Amino acid sequence: MSAAPLLTLNNGVTMPALGLGVYQSASEETTAAVEAALATGYRHIDTAAVYFNEREVGEGIRRSGVDRSEVFIETKVWITDYGYEKTLHAFDKSAGKLGVDRIDLLILHQPLPSAFDRTIASYRALEKLLADGRVRSIGVSNFTADHIEALLERTEIVPAVNQVELHPYFGQHDVRQAHAKHGILTQAWSPIGGVTFYPDPLGWSAENRTSTLAEPVILGIAETHGRTAAQVMLAWHLQQGRSVIPKSIKPARIAENFDVFDLKLSGEELAALDALDKGVRNGPDPAAVTLETGNWPIPEA
Repeated sequence: MSAAPLLTLNNGVTMPALGLGVYQSASEETTAAVEAALATGYRHIDTAAVYFNEREVGEGIRRSGVDRSEVFIETKVWITDYGYEKTLHAFDKSAGKLGVDRIDLLILHQPLPSAFDRTIASYRALEKLLADGRVRSIGVSNFTADHIEALLERTEIVPAVNQVELHPYFGQHDVRQAHAKHGILTQAWSPIGGVTFYPDPLGWSAENRTSTLAEPVILGIAETHGRTAAQVMLAWHLQQGRSVIPKSIKPARIAENFDVFDLKLSGEELAALDALDKGVRNGPDPAAVTLETGNWPIPEA
């Protein structure tokens, strides 16, 4: 398979447009999934401290035989490590588990609006890590347009990335407009709408959880091209310049998700997918994630 196209972040760093996500991948499955992805041709792995599988991601990279310099590693600081000094130490914990000296993209996992001063302090720690060369780029996740504006008012460096729930049923138009205004790359978690169909142990909203994989419009486009619904959704993102991090632990599905770079949708097909937006968030509302509801301490390396 061909290599994933590269996206250039706002600080000049390049990142593969398609990566492997490992959210909810059990520890014993993560290493094998990472190995399979890298064997397929992936060169971007997305994890997070609160996924509790950074150590297994690092092991999968080492076992793959792919040189560390060829793999773009992205991870996230969890809210229990917010605050300037705690976030600096959060880098040490993540880097130690991953077995690396430098992280390619380090982002804040949530805006934490109930304690936004801590969010600001944490982002300033990311700025320090970037200045010191310990990370190559910094960003955020699950920030709304208002959170982005509030962050930019009190910090110096524009986030390179905002990773948000984004699939045909939830288009995040206001957030994408804010990204375009400030030069922030949109990165889609749940890019094929997994959050609309897989069981979630956190008890996220089950309202309107109609599976994107059963959507007639998507299935019709897939049939036209002789591809799967998942491949159509990934192509939809990629053709509009977004980063995607589909999650799977199955080698066949990992390979299927990577076999999309030659799939070109027409303007009419892209518009038809855009028109599916229900405006309904399936994951947690950023305001609902607080130090009380998200009290999951991150172990030391």
